[in-house]
Amino acid sequence: MFVVTGAGPVGWTVAEQLAAAGHRVRVLTRSGSGPAGTRIERRAVDVSDAGQLGDAFVGARAVFHCIHGSQYSAKVWEKELPAAEQTVLAVAAAAGAVVVFPESLYSYSEPGRTMREDGPRQASGGKRGVRTALLRARAASPADTVSVVASDFFGPRVRSSHAGERVVRPVLAGRSLQVIGSTEQPHSFTYVPDLAAAMITAARTPALWNRVWHAPTGPALTQRQIAGAFAAAAGASAPRVTAVPGWVVRAAGWFSPGMKELVETLYQFERPFVMDSGASEAALGLHPTPLKEAAAATVAWWGVQER
Repeated sequence: MFVVTGAGPVGWTVAEQLAAAGHRVRVLTRSGSGPAGTRIERRAVDVSDAGQLGDAFVGARAVFHCIHGSQYSAKVWEKELPAAEQTVLAVAAAAGAVVVFPESLYSYSEPGRTMREDGPRQASGGKRGVRTALLRARAASPADTVSVVASDFFGPRVRSSHAGERVVRPVLAGRSLQVIGSTEQPHSFTYVPDLAAAMITAARTPALWNRVWHAPTGPALTQRQIAGAFAAAAGASAPRVTAVPGWVVRAAGWFSPGMKELVETLYQFERPFVMDSGASEAALGLHPTPLKEAAAATVAWWGVQER
C-alpha cells in the first residue's frame, strides 16, 4: 500500500500511476478530494496535524508527499511547508515508510550553469532559501527520503505553471500570448507523468534512497518553442508569442504582491535555465516522454476541459 498526500497535478498523477500498476493507494487531502478508483481510498486529513494522521501511514511502503503552499509566497512557504514536512517525516519514520518528495530547481545556487544532480544546492533567501532548508531537513531526518527534482511542469492537470493554462489556453483559442522574461532563452520543462514515474521508481528502489535525483526531462526549449509544440499538437498555427520584459515585472512588483513574488525567479526566464537528467535516467532506467507525445497528451486533456 502507498500513501499520497495532496491531489495537485503531481499527487494525482502519482496516485493514478500506482493504481494502474495494481497497487492500493490512500490519498490524503484536506477536502477528501482526489482521483477515484477501486484501488484508491480518499481521506480528508490535514497532514500538517499529527493528530489527524492516526493510522494513515500504517502499512505504507512509501509516502509521496506532494502538498504545496497555499500561496506562491516565501512567507507562506516558510510558515506552512517545513512544519508539514516534519510531521510527515516523523510519522513516516515510525511507520517504516520512505518519504518521496517532488522538488524544484530553486535551491540550485549556480543556475547559470547546466544543473546536474551533483550541483551545489545552497541558494538562500526567499522561496529559494525555503527549498534549500527543506532539503537539509530531509537529509537530517531519521526517515528515509528521496527528492526528485523537476523544472517547470507541463502536462495533463497542470494549470498554474509557466507552461500551463497561460500558454495552452491561448494556443487552443488561436490567440497570441505573453510570457515573462524572454521568448528565446532555453528553459527546461518537465512532463508531470515523467516526474511521477521517477518518484515511483525511486520509492521502490532502496539503493536510490536518501539522495536527490532529477526527473527525466527532455532538451531545454524556449517558451516560444513549447507554445509551438502545443500548437502543432492541436493542429493549429504557431501562435504569436511576446515577452513581458523583466523591468516591467520588477516595476509592477512594487505595487503587486503577486508580481513581487515573480521577481525573485525572473533569472529563470531572462537567462538560460537548463537541467540535465542523464545520471538519474541511467539510475532509474527511465527516459523523458518525447515532446510530440507529451504535447499531444497535454492538448488532449485541455481539449476536454474546454468543452
